[in-house]
Amino acid sequence: MVLRMRVSVIVVLLFVGWVQSVYAHHVLGRPSYSLSEGSNTPPSMQVETQIGKYFVTYMVFPAFPKPNEQGRVNLYIKRIKDGKTFQGQVSFTVMDDSWFSSNEELLGVQNPDDNVFRQGFLFKKAGHYLIRAQFSADKEPYIIDFPLRIGSPFPVGPVGLTVGVIFFMLVAVNVMLRKRIRTLKTKRHRDEAAGMAEG
Repeated sequence: MVLRMRVSVIVVLLFVGWVQSVYAHHVLGRPSYSLSEGSNTPPSMQVETQIGKYFVTYMVFPAFPKPNEQGRVNLYIKRIKDGKTFQGQVSFTVMDDSWFSSNEELLGVQNPDDNVFRQGFLFKKAGHYLIRAQFSADKEPYIIDFPLRIGSPFPVGPVGLTVGVIFFMLVAVNVMLRKRIRTLKTKRHRDEAAGMAEG
């Protein structure tokens, strides 16, 4: 019986994970000029990486982006071989940073402005997101993904909450079954002892 319950719980968890979908229709892209130059707060994240023939640096402003407040991404792309800045276009998209999200929303397509690709954003809801920058050079596509946290999202998402509730129910049922089995064993031993005493 316990084995059947565990199999049922696993099936329920897989079903919940399969049907749940998260949509990114709560973000609004802004052009590169949406933030004034006075908003020179320190970045919340600065990452440098090498991708193919290019050295990429990206920064997110402000230090702690909040819902309904404008922020921006600064992206620097330089060729490793000669240090020349990439002069093409970069498209920025966003999606929820979760296993079950596959919907991308376009933030904007930017040209270099003083050798920097600037993309503004405005998120309506707190959460964990994934920003994707894409460009093409020498007939090769380049994709850079980086995480972005907006505000203080609830630490456990809907899937985590569902798993927690199911886990708690499993533990509770397991404890109740053990108590019941222990009670039945005790009763059986008493009955056997009483039967031996009468005999």
